[in-house]
Amino acid sequence: MAAQRSPVVAVLDYGAANMVSIGQALVTAGARVVVATDAAELEGVDAIVVPGVGAAAPAMAHLRERGLLQPVRDWVRADRPCLGICLGYQLFFERSEEGDAETLRLLAGQTVGLEDAPTLPHIGWNSVELVRPHPLFDGIADGSHFYFVHSFAPAPEDEEIVVARTTHGRPFVSAVASRSLYGVQFHPEKSAQAGRRLLANFLRLVAASAGVGAAVPGAEVA
Repeated sequence: MAAQRSPVVAVLDYGAANMVSIGQALVTAGARVVVATDAAELEGVDAIVVPGVGAAAPAMAHLRERGLLQPVRDWVRADRPCLGICLGYQLFFERSEEGDAETLRLLAGQTVGLEDAPTLPHIGWNSVELVRPHPLFDGIADGSHFYFVHSFAPAPEDEEIVVARTTHGRPFVSAVASRSLYGVQFHPEKSAQAGRRLLANFLRLVAASAGVGAAVPGAEVA
């Protein structure tokens, strides 16, 4: 019997992300990682990860300049797996108050500043409270701690996509899922065991979607 291949994940490089840490975390979880700087590098991949450290307006400008806006929209609308992390998650919505930027418009709602936050930015470990069960959080205890670095968070219009909330001042939505589109406000690549489990869960969802079998830890970065 032929060995099953690892899922191939494209991590978008649009000038606003910690590429090394998320790439290595995905490899550890069992993916083969391709760093994608243009649409051609999305060919043949099984999933897209939109990471994020930066601001909405410059990130959207980079995606536009690199010809990635429409390919990402088409990918998600074709119901193919896509994970947004921190800023990447925020970009899935219609607009961001940060720089009054129009974003990808894949989900209804906008990204807004954290309200009544005791500190800004919100930096450090905080608990993630599940609103509903979801395979992305399989094996992760309700209330597990993840690592955050942000001052804004999405406010989805559709309550049905909300998977988890976190409180820093007022509660905000820290995880969503809509078909094969997943978004988390925290950084799983910086979140120790819980973060590793979440990335492994994502790869299992990708593998099931692509028909490539379970992820095999220890792939490589291309």
